[in-house]
Amino acid sequence: MAAGTFQAKIAAGLLLALAPLIALGQLDSSNRLGLKGSSVEYLFPEQVTVAAGKASDVALHFRVEQGLHINSHTPKDEYLIPTTFSIPDGLGVRLEQASYPAGTEFTLPADPATKLSVYTDEFVIQARIVAEAGSHQVEAKLHFQACDKNVCYPPKTVSVSIDVIGK
Repeated sequence: MAAGTFQAKIAAGLLLALAPLIALGQLDSSNRLGLKGSSVEYLFPEQVTVAAGKASDVALHFRVEQGLHINSHTPKDEYLIPTTFSIPDGLGVRLEQASYPAGTEFTLPADPATKLSVYTDEFVIQARIVAEAGSHQVEAKLHFQACDKNVCYPPKTVSVSIDVIGK
């Protein structure tokens, strides 16, 4: 087989393999998930000091990447994935309760009759935590599903690093 024919077959195979991604718009923008990073960024606080053994409220600030939205904690349809915050067991810090902001109403251009409850831009989750005495590096989790006006991406869980000091 000639080298030119072999290279042409490889190029054709690559185009066929990439066609579904191009059709979905996955490669046309630097802000697509998987190419730039997480669609939700944890802003602050990086460290909190709370009374050891007592429930304390901590405001956790997040930002959704421009052009995207995520479902609120209480999406309007049961098939939509809600945004949730959690702290794994065994870290010296327990999540007693998380309070989520109300979502804002969002309408898809393709379906103006459907109203979604979403977070865009910045939002704050109020976490009520109980920490043991000492310093605890907590890797909490934020689970969400991001979408743009055309497509929803696979659900994602990102780490939320917080240094919790119980005094």
